[in-house]
Amino acid sequence: METIAFKMKLKSGCKEEYKQRHNNIWPELKELLKDSGVVDYVIFFDEETDTLFACQKVRDGQNSQQLGGEKIVQTWWAYMADIMETHEDNSPISIQLEEVFKLR
Repeated sequence: METIAFKMKLKSGCKEEYKQRHNNIWPELKELLKDSGVVDYVIFFDEETDTLFACQKVRDGQNSQQLGGEKIVQTWWAYMADIMETHEDNSPISIQLEEVFKLR
């Protein structure tokens, strides 16, 4: 199992809307993530910078960042585009983070 982390940017004042949308994540999207190897997925929010910090435990080298070709993912991106910084295709601007320490 591997852990990956990345950050994204939320538009100012959109934290509660972001939380509400994720509390009601579509079942078919949740199923796709799990079927694609995402075992655990946690997103944290930095209030000071409006930065989202995501951490995923994945198996078989798979992760959510590789699912952009899936129709349900593209529909989710369009749904979230009004509250996040995105690319022209509505995909979230996502920056992979380097692991620099792990306590076992």
